[in-house]
Amino acid sequence: MQNLAPDAFKALINRPGTVLLDVRTPEEIDLAALPGAVHIPLGELGQRIGELNPSAAIAVLCHHGVRSEMAGRLLERNGFTDVAHLIGGIDAWSQRVDPTVPRY
Repeated sequence: MQNLAPDAFKALINRPGTVLLDVRTPEEIDLAALPGAVHIPLGELGQRIGELNPSAAIAVLCHHGVRSEMAGRLLERNGFTDVAHLIGGIDAWSQRVDPTVPRY
């Protein structure tokens, strides 16, 4: 799994075919979200992993980067080979890439 800083993560999610996976809760997504993300809370990922394509590049984010790293490791254990997560989560994204994304 790649551990990406916000700028590198932005480049990844702008590549065609990359799936942006947000593993935060619905309540968190209501506060701040990135467009085009697939929303599967970390607690549901094990049961819903079949909704994702194991051959696609998967870019995972959460609030601060802890859950996205856990999600990335779960994906890798289940055969996903092109996985990255956002170091610092959407909070770092808001600070370094897009200040219009609310911080919470």
